[in-house]
Amino acid sequence: MKPLIDPQELARRNNESAAVHRAYREKRRLRRRLGLKSPVPEKILDALDRREAERAARPTRAVGFFLPQKP
Repeated sequence: MKPLIDPQELARRNNESAAVHRAYREKRRLRRRLGLKSPVPEKILDALDRREAERAARPTRAVGFFLPQKP
């Protein structure tokens, strides 16, 4: 039997996914509004927009803490 996922964790994942999707739609809309013709296929441009939206909208999670080295 699988353990249940915390409802707060599900809500966090949903909110992050929604933020990524909003950022992706905005980037795609701006690129299409500019109307620049590119030799790169549309599917690849959409994938690049999606990847950039992922980097911009999802927070980087850190585990543990950093101990600075003493000089």
